[in-house]
Amino acid sequence: MLEKFPDPFLAEISAQPAAIRRAAAGLHDQLATLRRVPAVGNGRSLVFTGMGGSYDACYAPVTALASAGITGVMVDSAELLYFRRPTLAGGTVLVVVSQSGESAEVIRLVEHGEPERPLVVSITNGLDNTLARLANVALDSRAGQEQGPSTMTFGAALVVLATLAHVLAGQSADDALHRVDLDAGAAADAIEAVLDTVEDRAGQLRAWLGDRPILTLLARGAGRAASEMGALTLKEAARFPAEAMESAQFRHGPLELAGDDAAVVLIATEPATRSVDTRLAAELVAAGAAVLRIVCDGGPVAGAETIFLGPVDRTLASAPALVPIQLLAWRLAVDRGFHPGTYTRASKITKHE
Repeated sequence: MLEKFPDPFLAEISAQPAAIRRAAAGLHDQLATLRRVPAVGNGRSLVFTGMGGSYDACYAPVTALASAGITGVMVDSAELLYFRRPTLAGGTVLVVVSQSGESAEVIRLVEHGEPERPLVVSITNGLDNTLARLANVALDSRAGQEQGPSTMTFGAALVVLATLAHVLAGQSADDALHRVDLDAGAAADAIEAVLDTVEDRAGQLRAWLGDRPILTLLARGAGRAASEMGALTLKEAARFPAEAMESAQFRHGPLELAGDDAAVVLIATEPATRSVDTRLAAELVAAGAAVLRIVCDGGPVAGAETIFLGPVDRTLASAPALVPIQLLAWRLAVDRGFHPGTYTRASKITKHE
């Protein structure tokens, strides 16, 4: 596959539809494992954790569960390890997401022997790793081998997390799989549409950004998985200082950044806030900012670029919503003289603190 692309990062971006379909299909082989996940509607404490992009993916299930009246909190593993570990009582369900299953903070958190250990549900890419061996319930995203910043692993994790959210909310594992099969197919189709003429689209996104030094990614609800992961990808792959913010928080001060030097990616995939996101986009355009909207549906906004994803479930919409940002990061990396998807200071797996 790599021969079709100029570098592994672009190849992995383009391989995401297959990874999402593979993750959904792989869950059928893990049906017995899914049936061991307890429903939490009985008031059982529920915590999602991870680091980096694995943590960002947790915005989707936490938001979906809240809509079902189930409180789940997300705390990054380092904060849990050093400051909040006493909250993990024995009745807690702790969902731990890690691409490698070897991240330093994650392993230290899970292997710590509390008197009453939480029930650990792990989501990793493969099961031959420390986290999966330590977990009570270990799920494999089956993303496949990945060299660069999280692409396939992020989308595949979203599929597993969506399924897990349904089961935690009380659906049977069989019903959850049936629903996610359909939703994952729609998400994969949406990514393929965005990736049509991939290098041309990357060039268009680069032209949209131009020489603007300020790039902010805004989103709400489950869409925050894409904005947070997108900002991380831009910093990781292109060394470009992008910032992610919750869309409403942007009005509380940072709106002063809007102007000719600013570019804003507005990920507006939540139906409940469609009208306020549309109004915000129009205000940003009027202030002189370059605005890129990534939406599932709705109409255009004059002066803003808009990418329509089509009907994708909110728990998985961050997978296709992230793809334009990945393409921008790839193009920026090339233009800035970096080899896309390689590391100079960080590493693919962070094994020490």
